[in-house]
Amino acid sequence: MSSLHPETRAVHLPRPDLNGSTPISPPIYQTSGFSFDDPEVFADGMSRPDGAFTYGRHSNPTVRAMEDAVAGLEGGAGAVATGSGMGAISSVLLGLLKPGDHVIAQRALYGGTAQLLADLAARFAVEITYVPEDDPAAVLAAVRPASRLLYLETIANPMTQVADLPGMCGAAREAGLVTVVDNTFASPVLCRPIEHGADVVVHSATKYLSGHSDVLAGVAVFASAELHRRVWSYAVEVGATADPFAAWLVLRGIQTLPLRMARHCANTRALATRLAGHPAVTAVHWPGLPSHPSYDLAAKLLPDFGGVFSFDLTVGREAGEAFMRAVRLARLAPSLGGVETLVMHPATTSHRSLGPAELAAAGIGQGTVRVAVGIEHPDDLWADFAQALGGGAA
Repeated sequence: MSSLHPETRAVHLPRPDLNGSTPISPPIYQTSGFSFDDPEVFADGMSRPDGAFTYGRHSNPTVRAMEDAVAGLEGGAGAVATGSGMGAISSVLLGLLKPGDHVIAQRALYGGTAQLLADLAARFAVEITYVPEDDPAAVLAAVRPASRLLYLETIANPMTQVADLPGMCGAAREAGLVTVVDNTFASPVLCRPIEHGADVVVHSATKYLSGHSDVLAGVAVFASAELHRRVWSYAVEVGATADPFAAWLVLRGIQTLPLRMARHCANTRALATRLAGHPAVTAVHWPGLPSHPSYDLAAKLLPDFGGVFSFDLTVGREAGEAFMRAVRLARLAPSLGGVETLVMHPATTSHRSLGPAELAAAGIGQGTVRVAVGIEHPDDLWADFAQALGGGAA
């Protein structure tokens, strides 16, 4: 299976052998626990992530099938599925850090991650140093004896800066740091950070992996069995585990992930290119445009540029709110990665925890609108955006 293309691996998911036959669709094991004849097997199963299935908080066949599927797509040694994307991020950071440790993180971060890091700093004296996402020298300059971890996003939320994964991971490896990469915006179809030197990859599986806006789940993938076991032990203790039905929904979504990502990216190109020439728009932030600061890096690192972009309106927040009220096909809603197009205002939603100076440093303005592009027909999407901006659907 390791030699198969991602498109094939996504279709052929892990399935159990049932006395000589195999279910075509992975089954849902809706049980809270499992019984044993042998107490030693029981005890061993509760002590490791790849042992016998024991209790739902520790392990479940459907959840493990999801973990194995995502680990296979990412090229990891193992994975831990959680109840949400923030559950995966929290399990990794809290499972690997202790009070007094030092974290180096890129400046452009998802608001929930930024808030978690601020909480770790305030409550547990974890020191945070922020660096550009494409400056390996800044990583090495920030290293100190207490440094433990580098945190990156493949494509940043919401301004879509692209991290220099080979350079940043290489610097972290040189300094003896664990590198964690949030790969949600790219998905394993566009990027596999472990191939570039990452130690841990996290996803909000709510987004592209599931792809249908009907499940809340997360997953962390590990390059080594040792890191996998450390974080699994912590996730079990805090009860971050995904439930079987959520895992099954993610498995169902993964099978069409490559097809959906191709359409997401194509539609995004159509919208972003047209918006870049609209008189009401001052800037479009998508790494597939030559005007984006990450364009050259993204073109080297990624086969395509993702299904999320942001744009700035000339009149600011008032114009942004008017646009979001006026769209008819796109929906004003949180999240991304589903089949439908969603719009939102980052400054007051996903990044609401940031102050004015922090928003400005992140490049997020009051007139910034984030668009998570779905798989509708691009001409219908453009007609909706054009009417909402007060212009024709040219």
